[in-house]
Amino acid sequence: MKITSLQENLKSGLFFVGHIAGKNVNLPILNNVMIEAKDKNIKLITTDLEIGIVALVRGKIETDGVFTVDAKVLSEYVSLLPNKKIDINKKDTSLIIECDNHKTTIKGQAADEFPLIPKVEKKEYFKINSDDFKKALAQVIFAVSPSETRIELSGVLFDFNKDNLTIAATDSYRLAEKKIKVETNGSEKKRIIIPAKTLQEVIRILSAVKAEDLSEKEKKVEIYVSENQILFNFGNIELVSRLIEGQYPDYKQIVPVNKETEIKINKSELVRAVKAASIFSKTGINDINLDFPIGKNQAIISSASTQLGENKSDLAAQVTGKDNGIVVNFRYLLDGINNIDSEDVKIEIINNSTPCVLRPDKDDSYLYVIMPIKQ
Repeated sequence: MKITSLQENLKSGLFFVGHIAGKNVNLPILNNVMIEAKDKNIKLITTDLEIGIVALVRGKIETDGVFTVDAKVLSEYVSLLPNKKIDINKKDTSLIIECDNHKTTIKGQAADEFPLIPKVEKKEYFKINSDDFKKALAQVIFAVSPSETRIELSGVLFDFNKDNLTIAATDSYRLAEKKIKVETNGSEKKRIIIPAKTLQEVIRILSAVKAEDLSEKEKKVEIYVSENQILFNFGNIELVSRLIEGQYPDYKQIVPVNKETEIKINKSELVRAVKAASIFSKTGINDINLDFPIGKNQAIISSASTQLGENKSDLAAQVTGKDNGIVVNFRYLLDGINNIDSEDVKIEIINNSTPCVLRPDKDDSYLYVIMPIKQ
């Protein structure tokens, strides 16, 4: 194998693929990146057996070939080179790398033992604007359960229905749901669960790509789904991941359809008041009180601790419906508020023992549900 590429192209490709090549004691080859030069394409490939990432790198191939070297070592070395042409030549069990007046030899391994990345048929696609997709993922992924005791809750539900995609995540204490438009050439409904780790990797990749370097076509993420794998295609990057098997719970049952009280309140003022109340919440319970007295157009955010003292903030708010109040976990509340993309937040309550709903003002595409802390 003999290839030539610019330092910035190699550095970028290694950044995209290198993150999942970790310290794997049982299968050391998983710490490596596979460099594949064939069919006029230079590919960098890594996998941790759950996720596989392939980055296409611009360059010139003199001799086809395939080889693997430690991903971290190669990435760190390439990042130190000047932004000039890099020549890579495989000789015996090493890669010889030359750039300007720098030359190094990195020991490697034949690619025979490197696991194959599963192939996902590119037949039925879903296309989403990359910025919209990244934002939608960020608005739900924080609500995924960190525990794997219920494996389906450690992933994010993707519910495809023609040109609508509903993304949802819950850890049983709170729930986030986002609706987004997609383009598709299929008509089948699909309901799948994607590991949170996979989507964190997708967010990382989408965040690192410079929008100005992409054409309009490349600014879309293409998604392909097979029976137990999913493929995300974006620019010169492909990410393949396994899906989580199992049935996602029917979370719609816990989303209240009615409301007794609706509150409209300024988002930044609410955040400040919740943070102030959080200082005096009980350790381990994180409880704060939200009270909405009718006729006063006020929201009262308060907390009390026998050790520390107490806090109360009176905020201007539009309150309609009944006198009401609820006790919630301030961390869960802040997570929801911070992911609401509007100046005002709408809060909907039935009573102090049923979940409350947060929404952006004038936007029905996002909702966030928190279970109350029962007194």
